[in-house]
Amino acid sequence: MKAIDAAFAVLQAAGKPLPYREIAEQVLRQELWSTEGKTPWATINTQLSRDIKKQGKDSRFVRVGPGQYALNSDTTSIKFAGEQPNFPETMTNDDGGARLTFTAAAEHLLKESGDDEPLHYGRITERALKLKLIHTEGRTPAATMYAAILSEIRRQEARGETPRFVQHGRGMVGLFSWLPSEVAGIIEERNREVRQSLLDRARSISPAEFANLVGVLLAAMGFEDVEQTPISADDGIDVRGTLVVGGAVRIRMAVQAKRWKNNVRKPIVQQVRGSLGAHEQGLIITTSDFSKGARGEANRSDAAPVALMNGERMAALLAEYEIGASIKNYKLFVLDEQGG
Repeated sequence: MKAIDAAFAVLQAAGKPLPYREIAEQVLRQELWSTEGKTPWATINTQLSRDIKKQGKDSRFVRVGPGQYALNSDTTSIKFAGEQPNFPETMTNDDGGARLTFTAAAEHLLKESGDDEPLHYGRITERALKLKLIHTEGRTPAATMYAAILSEIRRQEARGETPRFVQHGRGMVGLFSWLPSEVAGIIEERNREVRQSLLDRARSISPAEFANLVGVLLAAMGFEDVEQTPISADDGIDVRGTLVVGGAVRIRMAVQAKRWKNNVRKPIVQQVRGSLGAHEQGLIITTSDFSKGARGEANRSDAAPVALMNGERMAALLAEYEIGASIKNYKLFVLDEQGG
């Protein structure tokens, strides 16, 4: 894979802007591209800059800050069909054949291989296109395939769900169901422990530190202009930021951070709603949970929206965006059934 296509795969899997040095680190760590050069990050930065300059608005990339790059929402699709809850999702081609999402096609081909052996994502894509299981007008379908698989793995692990796929290194992909049951159990249990530890840490820090943590999380999720409000402010809002959707829609969010043991109740939701400025939406993030009354109040259709994020979901997002934790890949050797 070319360096620029590898960068595309990393950004698509991340779903957020990244500094070019981090892009290079992930490209090399995931073995998407290899080089003997001593400054791979400089190569990545140069190629992305050249592509943006040469392609203009048709480039797959945009520069969002000094040394920071993201995918161009006008030319690429950040959201994969694999994010939808039911798999596989099928559609009908013009010739009447079935068409799957990228991840559903990958799962199908891995199962059909019959030998429980990982396949390279390039090979999976080639076979999916040949069999007309997927359809794309993109210039790099293999990169899109790999990015979709990696994105799903990270998202499902962060949510505490059992992933469908396992990354084996050097672009090889297998199914999680192929792992020995004891290994799968260890992975799931370890991920639960990490999420619980992240939540315990959040509960142990000061309210000011928790508000700062919330700001870091929002920035990692793609919020812009994130700023903490003065501690002395009496409107109950701890952090403000702007959620940018598709590079065009901007939603101003007012966030209240609650480092609480007890559930957040209805009056707090009402307080946040009453503190919203013009064109603002509310968000409450807590280390605990929400009462039935609070959820009902937040879901009122005749009032300004107030979103709710409980401690379990917050911990999952901290893990997903590698705040206080990191994602590691290991090689697993399994003996063949027949020795020799």
